[in-house]
Amino acid sequence: MIHETSASEIQLDDSIRNFSLRLSPTPRGARLARLLAAEQLRGWGIPLDPARQIVAELAANAAVHGRVPGRDFRLTLYVVANTLRIEVTDTHGDRLPCLGEAARDAESGRGLFLVEALADRWGVTPGLRPRKTVWAEVVLPSEGAPYV
Repeated sequence: MIHETSASEIQLDDSIRNFSLRLSPTPRGARLARLLAAEQLRGWGIPLDPARQIVAELAANAAVHGRVPGRDFRLTLYVVANTLRIEVTDTHGDRLPCLGEAARDAESGRGLFLVEALADRWGVTPGLRPRKTVWAEVVLPSEGAPYV
């Protein structure tokens, strides 16, 4: 169920809200995931950050590391009670993500560190081959908290 809210209030209740779509595992698909997630969060009256940043990192990882030609990745957002869960499912199930050391001068390799820092919890759920789902959860502010 989608609730309309003003910019200054967040209405959370016991209903479950969800949003899911398939996107191409390309830089354009990853960018679209971030933009569409932001619009959905606005529609639900949920603060954009840190969720928007988490979606950007997980979608970019799906486009770069989870890419299998001809197979899409799936972005799913859902809210249960006061928790937003972000899931990105790709079809490269044999490549599980892990926190690793990035060289000081590397231009990439820090995405999961950002997810670790921004999310309240995150993890990987192996799916039916050849899939895996990387997920992150964000506890939402209580009613009356400022909208970002």
